[in-house]
This record gives sequence, structure tokens and C-alpha cells, in this order.
Amino acid sequence: MSGLFVEKEERENSRQLVSRFVRGLRRSGLVYRAKASRYISRPMSQKLKKEAALRKQATKERYQKMEKMGKL
Repeated sequence: MSGLFVEKEERENSRQLVSRFVRGLRRSGLVYRAKASRYISRPMSQKLKKEAALRKQATKERYQKMEKMGKL
């Protein structure tokens, strides 16, 4: 991961240094990329897909049975 380096210039106070750092950080897009990559999820494995499909099928059958019995 690339970093952003800012060195203190002559006659520059700490507030200006931080301001320049934040401005550079916004322009570089590092924060945007970091926030965007937080919510990327991996694709489901075959096992998880199969388990999800079986759960969905069992729930569907249970609801059909309850509807047939008049409980829904």
C-alpha cells in the first residue's frame, strides 16, 4: 500500500502541515479506496450455496404445508 509523506516546510506551523496532509490524502484517493474495499465480500463457496438452497427449499416446503393446513 502506498503512503502519503508530507515534510514540514520552513515557517509552517503544525495546523498548516496537517491541513496540507489532509488535502493530499483527499487528492490521492487513499481514503476513498480504503472505504470502498471494506464492503467487498468474497463469492460464496459451493458448500455454502448448496446449504443456502437446501434451507430455502425447506422453508418453502414448511410454508406450503402450513398454508395447506390453514395456519397462514
